[in-house]
Amino acid sequence: MNYPTAENRPHMIQFRYILTMLLTVTMTACVSGNSQPVGQQTGAPPTYQNPAPSASPRADVSRERPNPALVNEIADLWRSFPGKTGIAVKRIDGEWEFGHRADEYFPQQSVSKLWVAMTLLDKIDQGRASLSDPIRIGKEDLTVFHQPMAVEVEREGSVVKTVYTLLEKALASSDNTANDVLLNHAGGPDAVRKFFAKHDLGKIRFGPGERLLQSGIAGMEWRQNLSYRRTFYTARANIPVEQRRQALEAYLADPVDGASPQAIVRALDKLARGKLLSENSTRLLQSILKRTRSGPNRLKAGVPADWEFLHKTGTGQVLGSMATGYNDIGIMTAPDGTRYAVVVMLGDTTASVPERMRLMQAVTRAVARYHPG
Repeated sequence: MNYPTAENRPHMIQFRYILTMLLTVTMTACVSGNSQPVGQQTGAPPTYQNPAPSASPRADVSRERPNPALVNEIADLWRSFPGKTGIAVKRIDGEWEFGHRADEYFPQQSVSKLWVAMTLLDKIDQGRASLSDPIRIGKEDLTVFHQPMAVEVEREGSVVKTVYTLLEKALASSDNTANDVLLNHAGGPDAVRKFFAKHDLGKIRFGPGERLLQSGIAGMEWRQNLSYRRTFYTARANIPVEQRRQALEAYLADPVDGASPQAIVRALDKLARGKLLSENSTRLLQSILKRTRSGPNRLKAGVPADWEFLHKTGTGQVLGSMATGYNDIGIMTAPDGTRYAVVVMLGDTTASVPERMRLMQAVTRAVARYHPG
């Protein structure tokens, strides 16, 4: 180490003076640079005051209100689609929902199978039934339209299935006979309506069961032999078109199985948050709905591959160029865990099947695209 001498002392004094000046200038610059209020630096993005430690300010805003671009896009889709269309979207665990014709009644058709399943699972939660309960299904239990079980029943005369197996068939495969058998085991239509009232589900109705519902829509009196193979189709084809038209219009004007899109998204919200069923029953129901095989090209086709989706479809009768009760309802879950309830219900429309599918896909695709994650 070199110590100062008489020879180098003047240089050391000069060096210290320069160093002192530099430190003074630097400190002054630092104080001056921080003198502007936070968030108002020229050329810098604004800084949010007191951000929540567990979520970004953007995520907080998305909980409070939907992205205006999403609202506008859904409005454009709804406005341009022919017929009576109902749409509702709700941020689960958030504070917003929006829709179009969201408070009006629309035919549910097989969407109503979801309420049958919930009613029966609620009964199981109370200890008054079990997933392992055996139920006999005979020819007298067969219904109409989509009922894959009918082949087995006709071949064997009768079959025995557990409640769990029938839930899988009714929801994932949308088997009408499985659903009506479960409905009877749950306590009938009145039991479902009491479930609605118990949980304050609002504008959701439940009809008389598949056989009476579908025969009434077609302007026919129900007879059990109509359930065998294509007997119903043959009998319906013999009904005068005007009689069928009047029956169908009466149904659409005041659907006995009607529900509003708003009530359904709110019910899905309650289901997702465990407000309707026990934890085990909620998990079971959601797992089955994730395996739904009907309607793969409806809402599901617009959901990104890395999102989860569970849903239930419904499809009504067609008369001439008019299709009715073409529905899909579901819950979308983003990779970050954010969930959205989505409902699209086509009360009546002359749009082709591909056009209907494209509408539904566009709705879920928009919800995912504007997700802030």
